[in-house]
Amino acid sequence: MNKYLFSVKTFFVLAIVLLCSMQTKAQKKYTEKDLAALKQTLMQTVAGKSKEVQVMVDQIFSFAELGFQEVETSKYITSVLTKNGFTVENGISNVPTAWMAKWGSGSPVIALGSDVDCIPKASQKPGVAYKAPIVEGAPGHGEGHNSGQAVIIYAAIAMKELMEREKLPGTILIWPGIAEELVGTKAWYVRDGYFKNVDACIFTHVSGDFNSSYGDNGGNGLVSVRFDFEGEAAHAAGQPWRAKSALDAVELMNVGWNFKREHLKPTNRSHYVIVDGGDQPNVVPSKASVWYYFRERTYEDIKMNYESGIKIAEGAAMMTNTKVTHQMLGTAWPGHFNKPLAEAMYANIKKVGMPTWDEKDIALAKGVQALVEAPKKDQQGNPIDGLKNTIDSLKGSVAFSWGGGSDDIADISWNLPTIVLRYPANIPGTKGHHWADAIAMATPIAHKGSLVGAEATAMTLLDLFTKPSLVADAKKYFKEVQTKETQYIPFITKDDPPAIHLNKEIQGAYRSQLEKFYYDPSKFGTYLEQLGVTYPTVKKP
Repeated sequence: MNKYLFSVKTFFVLAIVLLCSMQTKAQKKYTEKDLAALKQTLMQTVAGKSKEVQVMVDQIFSFAELGFQEVETSKYITSVLTKNGFTVENGISNVPTAWMAKWGSGSPVIALGSDVDCIPKASQKPGVAYKAPIVEGAPGHGEGHNSGQAVIIYAAIAMKELMEREKLPGTILIWPGIAEELVGTKAWYVRDGYFKNVDACIFTHVSGDFNSSYGDNGGNGLVSVRFDFEGEAAHAAGQPWRAKSALDAVELMNVGWNFKREHLKPTNRSHYVIVDGGDQPNVVPSKASVWYYFRERTYEDIKMNYESGIKIAEGAAMMTNTKVTHQMLGTAWPGHFNKPLAEAMYANIKKVGMPTWDEKDIALAKGVQALVEAPKKDQQGNPIDGLKNTIDSLKGSVAFSWGGGSDDIADISWNLPTIVLRYPANIPGTKGHHWADAIAMATPIAHKGSLVGAEATAMTLLDLFTKPSLVADAKKYFKEVQTKETQYIPFITKDDPPAIHLNKEIQGAYRSQLEKFYYDPSKFGTYLEQLGVTYPTVKKP
């Protein structure tokens, strides 16, 4: 009996000691002086990975893969993560190229994300300020999504090393923005529960400046919808009266929508492409399809325009005696981002500072700005002349916006505290979604900008893992400010599949040609060296 009591007492004593030990570990506190020293260590650790950052930026640039076809990109990134101790779940949300990587245990759980897809017909040699496709007509990184994974991965690896030394609890998740240009996956990640138990998310995106922001960023949300019409074919000259033209229906829908534009708010943005207009002129098309983006500033207005589009399509089908169906291909909510997280990130951005640009970097930037006839000032009134050397002030919600672009990171931002870090890896004043936007993206401009982005991200991770009050404040803002009056309603249902068929034929047509130009870091220091580019080449020889 005494033996039993001794064993029970021993058990409880050991349990209490273990519990206290766990609480001490979880509640370890750092002074501001301690944190400043740790941040300096993190910056040095990330700076020591500058070669790895350069290699990853260049490697992904060379793959040049469109949305849903990021096969080589995902294989490469996940191999790096696995080698560095992360476990990887592939094929999340039934998207073959999507994945979620994890390291650590316990709370907080912090997610890091960045996009990886590129732009159609944007193939371009880096470092030359004139049109010079690597493969004519092929995709290319005319948005700069080749750089963001290097920012988050090497920030995470540096933070992982520090957490191991300091015995800090917490979990790091890393994920890719697959098919962002199609806004094709992030709402699906949310729907399928991949962010259900995540405390905060840091997202990164290439830019010409170095900043973050909070509140309503002024962008639009959207739905991406394909309308498929089906009629009956006939000889276009012999007996056209026996046909029911699906192409006529597509054209009538477009006419109807274009008349509708007069009665839409100025914040509307809508665009379409005819993805199937028939096979040849002498056959009346029995099938035809048109693909629309309906953009607006609020969920309600997006939904209203989407419903109007469906009605107009149905009207076009009635006029042509055809049938019409539609499929949701992608979606993004209007963005709203977290104030406490943005303030923490901004403080670290100021500590890191802008990269040190040299004469070659500035010469390329000015050459590209002349090439694309860049405006003299940006939308905030700042001059556009070479590369930025200063950091703008932290900005909150816009007072008003005429509308603009969209990013499905917004769907995540309406489900947990989220910010976007914009890091200076591209040239100010370019058009966006253009081959000229690829010129800087495998050059020292991209390498330097991605490195400082990684430093700021690593320091913000440290804040999140050592300051429970920051996570609590972020959640309070999310609950009491952001979602106080606006609740997230997804545009997709549980039955909407991701549109993984998109871009398959286009990428397939160019993959074998692009493979010849994949970067080989075992033979060449940089991708510029592999391509034989003298940096910078401002004028065409």
